[in-house]
Amino acid sequence: MRLAPRALCSAAQAAWRENFPVLGRDVARWFPGHMAKGLKKMQSSLKLVDCIIEVHDARIPLSGRNPLFQETLGLKPHLLVLNKMDLADLTEQQKIMQRLEGEGLKNVIFTNCVKDENVKQIIPTVTELIGSSHRYHRGENLEYCIMVIGVPNVGKSSLINSLRRQHLRKGKATRVGGEPGITRAVMSRIQVSERPLMFLLDTPGVLAPRIESVETGLKLALCGTVLDHLVGEETMADYLLYTLNKYQRFEYVQHYGLGSACDNIERILKSVAVKLGKTQKVKILTGTGDVNVIQPDYPAAARDFLHTFRRGLLGPVMLDLDVLRGHPPAETVS
Repeated sequence: MRLAPRALCSAAQAAWRENFPVLGRDVARWFPGHMAKGLKKMQSSLKLVDCIIEVHDARIPLSGRNPLFQETLGLKPHLLVLNKMDLADLTEQQKIMQRLEGEGLKNVIFTNCVKDENVKQIIPTVTELIGSSHRYHRGENLEYCIMVIGVPNVGKSSLINSLRRQHLRKGKATRVGGEPGITRAVMSRIQVSERPLMFLLDTPGVLAPRIESVETGLKLALCGTVLDHLVGEETMADYLLYTLNKYQRFEYVQHYGLGSACDNIERILKSVAVKLGKTQKVKILTGTGDVNVIQPDYPAAARDFLHTFRRGLLGPVMLDLDVLRGHPPAETVS
């Protein structure tokens, strides 16, 4: 839902923050450093693989992908699946496709694995890619083996389960969760198709060892690739508010019954906490004795704001509009 025309006009004309303060934020602390082991396991399994499917979040199609995937696994045919398309504003989809093609990614499919949207395109595309490539020592093998890779929590396991529903009429083969780190090891092969006979390898999410900028790190965090508490729920909520206002996505005003759009995260979280009843009693010592004061539970309000965004209740959002429009990310990490 959108704001009423008069309120929308007023909100659109408001002076929102032009930049998000990123100085002093320690991105390296947000992202775990134990993921090199997973990448080595993938590399050692490559001789068993005919094609790579890389899954990424459609809200950040131009940032946050692990460059080591292409460097380490780049000899195999490659399909990029941009999942969670239902949560992304795809108004600029054609420009996104052109940008990705310019980066050498010619095979891209947008999907919503929860509702199986566009998933039927994947196996024919993969079959065609394998058919037009050299399979080397696997040339005589009649079955196809595909490795599914990506950063954490982009829907790799959901994709495998969706393919099984579509082509085998079977249920879940892999555990799915809303937090990063559900898949922790390179798994046994999982069948997803009978004709052609095709198996997929699910893999743990692997982040780049070095995040290109603080803002890229914040986008990844909003999409749930790291645990929220590592970044800080209130920091993430503030970046989300900054992004929604910058791109004039004011659905949060109606969702929470606010009087108007606002660029002050403390004021927003206070209103959210009061509306949801997320308050706490705090005892304050004064000169005349102890006084109980009702205070908003800001962390709880921030968590609700983030979860509401991730469920798509604040409307579809394209977090990479700044990259698409050629604006450099804030503070490159050295």
